[in-house]
Amino acid sequence: MTDPARVELTLLGQTLTLRSEADPAYLRSLAAFVEERVAALQKSGVRDVFKALILVALEMSDELHRARDERTKDAGDVAARLGALVELLDRVAPDPPRRS
Repeated sequence: MTDPARVELTLLGQTLTLRSEADPAYLRSLAAFVEERVAALQKSGVRDVFKALILVALEMSDELHRARDERTKDAGDVAARLGALVELLDRVAPDPPRRS
């Protein structure tokens, strides 16, 4: 297995060097996304970059948790619907008699 590639990112004026197997373009897009979110907060009045970064981290964590909760809820809904369909099929088309 090869070592992860080194990727240099500049985020909020700081240069970071990461080792990652992820596509460098993808990592740069993540950094750009964070910068955009921080810039939006700064435009709305949050002047301290560190506070803006913390708020972005909290917002993104909230989005992640809500998405996970929704996925779990959707999986539960699908399982419940499948169970209801199986019950319906059992009622309308019971198992055929077994041959001896």
